[in-house]
Amino acid sequence: MTKRTVALVGRPNVGKSTLFNRITGGRKAIVDDRPGVTRDRNFAQADWSGHAFWLVDTGGWVIGAEDAITRGIREQVEQAVADADVVAFVVDTQEGVHPADLEVADVLRTVSERVLVIANKADDLPENLDHHAFYELGLGDPEPVSASTGKGSGDLLDRIVARLEDLPKPPEIGDMTQVAVIGRPNVGKSSIANRDSPLRYQGRTLNFIDTAGLRKRPKVKDDIEFYSTLRTDRAIDRADICVLVVDGSVGMHLQDFKIAQQAWESGAGLIVVVNKWDLVPKETATAEEGRRVVTERAAFLRHVPFAYVSALSGFRVRKILDLIMQVAAARSYRVGTSEVNQVLEKLVGKNQPPQAVGGEVRLLFASQVAVNPPTFAVVSNRPDAVPESYQRYLVNGFYKAWDFDGAPIRLRLRRKKGRR
Repeated sequence: MTKRTVALVGRPNVGKSTLFNRITGGRKAIVDDRPGVTRDRNFAQADWSGHAFWLVDTGGWVIGAEDAITRGIREQVEQAVADADVVAFVVDTQEGVHPADLEVADVLRTVSERVLVIANKADDLPENLDHHAFYELGLGDPEPVSASTGKGSGDLLDRIVARLEDLPKPPEIGDMTQVAVIGRPNVGKSSIANRDSPLRYQGRTLNFIDTAGLRKRPKVKDDIEFYSTLRTDRAIDRADICVLVVDGSVGMHLQDFKIAQQAWESGAGLIVVVNKWDLVPKETATAEEGRRVVTERAAFLRHVPFAYVSALSGFRVRKILDLIMQVAAARSYRVGTSEVNQVLEKLVGKNQPPQAVGGEVRLLFASQVAVNPPTFAVVSNRPDAVPESYQRYLVNGFYKAWDFDGAPIRLRLRRKKGRR
């Protein structure tokens, strides 16, 4: 299910980053008393009462200043407001209503239905009623909380989750396959897929999710990278299949490998599209050699189909659609139990599981228990004693036996029920 987004906004030094860390349970955000210190935005998944959502921390809104950094922070706050399902407007109860709070409130008034005022630093709850002063903002009932001590955080999260539950439900997608076009900026993602555009192909509806969506502006490169990363995470969360677009003229970057790994671990199908292939000197860099290099760095990419295209000229772009169909079929393919056990028996006969101290390790039988992604359960007398290296051996054997290219295989080891 698609996770919603909650953005923390407000002037500097009201405790947004402390609240971010409180809600996410970690210290991913930067906490400092200097105004504007949160220039590198942070986002993470938060969970409350069975509801998961993205939480975004933004820089502090500064009035009056017009330097490049302040303008950049203001622009990224505006972007956060535009993208968020709930805008958490954080204010400081100890300082009261500040002129900057009024300026932020004026900006947020156009989206008031999505705004929740959070009156932070209410450390002596429930006696203190200073949060009532923020009714002046005209944005509804302020929610008192102390991010530093945790007081009121449960009530706050209850209100956030209630807001998220009240949002209109996403439309039913039926047989629609969600395809996220992901990758670093300026690799040609938008050229390959029309943003959020459904396409009917070979009897299946494909909805392409373009994760670009931001124009590059001077001196706000960090903003673009941040929101590109956030949108990539959200797109992967929604996707059935991810199309990772890389620039063939420069090769796969470390960030490309990280994005690919993230998509693969999420359970989505994966295709690597090498764009700008027309710019690659063929006498020095063939497709086979390029794939060998990348699979040496990330072994799971051996099971991922590659397409070499030029979005500008249209060269082999239709191949992407064919691969999407193949990967969608692989991701939903189910193997009969008898066939699974035949393959398991051959794999074990060729290479027995390593034996551990405490008794023999045996693999008894197996079956496919799920699709999307394909998941296999292998029953063993000692599942905890089967090393990861042998589990990878089994998974590789399953890939050789069946056409699961592009679909991440999940392996679950289970103990035989009954008497030990």
